[in-house]
Amino acid sequence: MQQQIQFPNHWGETLAGTFHVPAEDSRRGIILGHCFTCSRHTRILRDLSLALVEEQFKVLRFDFSGNGQSEGSFSESIYSKQISDMKVAASFMAAEGVSWFGLAGHSMGAMVALLAAAEMDIVRAVCTLASKASALHSTHFLNESQRHELQNIGRVHFVSRGRNLELTNSFFTDAAQYQLSKILPSLVQPWLIVHGDQDEIIPARDAYRLQQYKPADTDLAIIADADHMFSQDAQRQEVTDLVVKWFTRQAREDGF
Repeated sequence: MQQQIQFPNHWGETLAGTFHVPAEDSRRGIILGHCFTCSRHTRILRDLSLALVEEQFKVLRFDFSGNGQSEGSFSESIYSKQISDMKVAASFMAAEGVSWFGLAGHSMGAMVALLAAAEMDIVRAVCTLASKASALHSTHFLNESQRHELQNIGRVHFVSRGRNLELTNSFFTDAAQYQLSKILPSLVQPWLIVHGDQDEIIPARDAYRLQQYKPADTDLAIIADADHMFSQDAQRQEVTDLVVKWFTRQAREDGF
């Protein structure tokens, strides 16, 4: 069963989500975060949700503030705020009876899930799909004119997925504080890294770099012929099967 739900974040903004509930009540749950400028409705997140709920997970995929159907300004979509949104999502799940938590995300949402897991004792496993090996503080995705705009007026405008969007210096300053070399070696949760070898946005070498931060208790899967969005049915099915089996194994090992 799917429910379209809403819940407030710490800024008083209403976040929109889709809550998947299995046929039998379950205490294990997964929260999914979407990619930069995306929403909870990307195909990989929808497919993962449907597969996880079949294995008796409660699943919440939601729109970060300033994205999708959630309230808020995209220009305020910094890592710290999205991490806070994910913690609020966990509170919603806890109120629905979840006591075993897994976090997962795609691209920027993967980094948010990873950084949130490092701050949340209740999280028992984390999975990152197509994640960078650093927080997105680099301005590499901006052209020369946009970088000049950012440097001179402290904000930059760009178009993504048909949306006219704005980022400010605060986005890059906030991201720069998350130094993975200091955060990830002390990550206590089991970690699954999944990446496509044809990722045109974030190269597969980032996945190998991520694993080097925490080689113990970290699994790495490189999906042949998969792009950044896992847009092909066969590769997306491979990712879905892999992730569901991995989370199921982690939950069962914890007695759930």
